[in-house]
Amino acid sequence: MQIDPFLISGSREEFDAIVVGSGISGGWAAKSLTEQGLKVLLVERGRPVQHGRDYVGEGKAPWELTHRGDVPFQQVEEEYPVQSKCYAFNDATRHFFVNDKAHPYQVAEGKRFDWIRGYHLGGRSLLWHRQSYRWGPLDFEANAQDGHGVDWPIRYGDVAPWYSEVEKFIGVSGQAEQLDILPDSEFLPPFEMTAVEKDAKKRLEAHYKDRIMTMGRAAHLSEPTQFFLDQQRYKCMARNECQRGCSFGAYFSTLSSTLPAALKTNRLKIACNSVVHHVLYDAKKNRVTGVQVVDAETLEAREYRARMVFLCASTLGTTQIMLNSTSEAFPNGLANSSGALGHYLMDHIYNARAYGKIDGFEEDYHRGRRPTGIMIPRYVNVNKKTEAFDRGFFLFGGAQRANWQRGVDSQDFGADFKKQMQQPGHWEVALIGSGEMLPRYENHVRLDPKRKDKWGVPELVIDCEFGENDLQMMETIADHAAEMLEVMGARDIDRVIDNRPPGLAIHEMGTARMGRDPNTSVLNAHNQAHDIPNLFVTDGACMSSSAWQNPSLTYMALTARAAHYAAAALKNKEI
Repeated sequence: MQIDPFLISGSREEFDAIVVGSGISGGWAAKSLTEQGLKVLLVERGRPVQHGRDYVGEGKAPWELTHRGDVPFQQVEEEYPVQSKCYAFNDATRHFFVNDKAHPYQVAEGKRFDWIRGYHLGGRSLLWHRQSYRWGPLDFEANAQDGHGVDWPIRYGDVAPWYSEVEKFIGVSGQAEQLDILPDSEFLPPFEMTAVEKDAKKRLEAHYKDRIMTMGRAAHLSEPTQFFLDQQRYKCMARNECQRGCSFGAYFSTLSSTLPAALKTNRLKIACNSVVHHVLYDAKKNRVTGVQVVDAETLEAREYRARMVFLCASTLGTTQIMLNSTSEAFPNGLANSSGALGHYLMDHIYNARAYGKIDGFEEDYHRGRRPTGIMIPRYVNVNKKTEAFDRGFFLFGGAQRANWQRGVDSQDFGADFKKQMQQPGHWEVALIGSGEMLPRYENHVRLDPKRKDKWGVPELVIDCEFGENDLQMMETIADHAAEMLEVMGARDIDRVIDNRPPGLAIHEMGTARMGRDPNTSVLNAHNQAHDIPNLFVTDGACMSSSAWQNPSLTYMALTARAAHYAAAALKNKEI
């Protein structure tokens, strides 16, 4: 569906709701609210992007790109020193990443935090890795059990039906395993394991009674049903070009899925190039009334009005807006009577892994490519504490054969060497950890009191580092990964722990957390601000803990749940 007819630059209309941010959460908020009859304005600070038309790097061979897929070193150093650290950054995708020079932020002295961002319609839903896992009952109960963070005001049963609603709409491939620690989703067929992975699965599950290997659950249409075909979303072709944009709509994104659904209602308008400076607040009514934005191109200020506001601008983007929305009632940030706003920043622990080589299987090869790999769900600290640290982790990875690039550093040459490089190399297998980072008050963000960006918004200062529990978990992840590779039959195993800072997991969350007590949290059980009833936050900022799974599916489920509650409350004049 063409977005151009729905774009606006200014409006005197009062909308039922304003949604700030058009990524995974914002797209779902727009879809859910419009489908319930509300007039919605979707505010996006970046440029408009049309599904398909504007995927300018899609399908291009290296020789069709200016720099054969690379970005010149000097340009990386000057304009993309942070964004270039993302695995998906290259010459065919860089237009979906921010220019770091144009969008500065600060880190506290002696700290590091790599903030990966995409400012355009669809946001990081065009860039995410599509891993889609439900949280289990333990994940919503852990804070109450071990005392780290505040108790979640909801439980798995509150979110389970919303997981189902989201999964049926976005399409999630995977294998049912009937695990309490990782509840099953509404699945499309899983992608296939390689021959080495199938053998490794048998060895692993024969050796360990508490561990299984399954295919990673991904928001890709492995076998699209008629429901998806009617949306003009088609089968995943496993091109491994996902972050360039997918005209097939084979993986879930705002542009391929939720935005067309919202536009179909004819109740949505979109304001792109609109940088939200602050949220408007009426102290007499104790209600937010809209947002003030700065035009990204002209720097002109304008206002949009609405009966309620959903902040979905990403964890740190939403927090920056709230901290900058001060008033006599809230001098330290909007809806911040608790003082929790900006604190308890979390990411996931991706620093530990192990690699090895597998002999044999010379007659086998992976058939084409696939958009996901294998995963081993959490097995530590489940029914009882088994480790020195709290919480848990899972392992993901896969097996594949080395290609011609294995010869880059070789000293060999000649016809025999060239012939050898034309053949598949040895099998390689990797297991990488994704661990839960604990919520800690000292990990926080704040506004720089002096420095502002081009649009007059104070720059964000990020003060975050891994704690002792996180570091202990890294050691165990690396040990367990190496041990399991040995069980799988690997040799020449390398155990690795690197010093990558928080941020590069791209799972930042927690700075406007949900909780039962208004004195220690920002949001209630419906993602509604304790202090202001018509303000909702449903992106990663709302999270009270990080769990061990990729979080995007939970963001979407919480957003759908909150939007249904908010729409009903608005119609009933409760907010």
